[in-house]
Amino acid sequence: MASMAVQLLGFFLGLLGFGGTLVATVLPQWRSTAYVGSNIITATAFMKGLWMECVWHSTGIYQCEVYRSLLSLPQDLQAARALMVLSCVTSVLAAVVSAMGMKCTRFARGSLIKSPLALSGGVCFLCAGLLCLVTVSWTTNDVIMDFYNPFLSSGMKYEIGLAVYLGYASACLSLSGGLVLCWSSCGTRSQGPLHVQRSRPPSVPPAFNNVYIPAPPYKPPDALRDNRAPSLSSVSSNGYRLNNYV
Repeated sequence: MASMAVQLLGFFLGLLGFGGTLVATVLPQWRSTAYVGSNIITATAFMKGLWMECVWHSTGIYQCEVYRSLLSLPQDLQAARALMVLSCVTSVLAAVVSAMGMKCTRFARGSLIKSPLALSGGVCFLCAGLLCLVTVSWTTNDVIMDFYNPFLSSGMKYEIGLAVYLGYASACLSLSGGLVLCWSSCGTRSQGPLHVQRSRPPSVPPAFNNVYIPAPPYKPPDALRDNRAPSLSSVSSNGYRLNNYV
């Protein structure tokens, strides 16, 4: 019962990580305008995401434009797109495999593949969390390097957006869920043979000390006996009587 609760905890942590990764992939707040230098007082704010660029006006109006050309994008942005999409796909695969391998589901109940399925789901959650973590760490490094670059003007400098922080939280949730699933699955596999060995009924040794009653001696029936009285004048030789031939 405890391992089932642990598996459910890891599964829901992985699902939360997947939801956060999906939202972070869609949001445009990966890079926001840095208010430094002459940009301290401004009426607009620029934001850049993986799929679009947005402008926020002081009047509360948002204007977003989707990137139209994929090949014209920078290589780091293309790589970030691919990694985040791959992380989402891996999280979906992890959720499906983990759901089939958990003890609370009816799929392959009582089979030996339950534990390996849950373990595979945990490994997939770990991979999804690592992919998301690599992407947000790479973006953070690029933003910090550009911010402290003295050759860039203040209008081209950006700060870390909300989506990056959400990506960090989602990566931590996915990694935690994967670790919990792997730990619960390894614990179940190590305890499995012990339960099987204990559940075997003790074998009864064959009894060799049984005392068998000997069979009674054979006695021919009375009908087969010769009930004729032997005569005194009869002489037998080799089991044959001579008076039968004279």
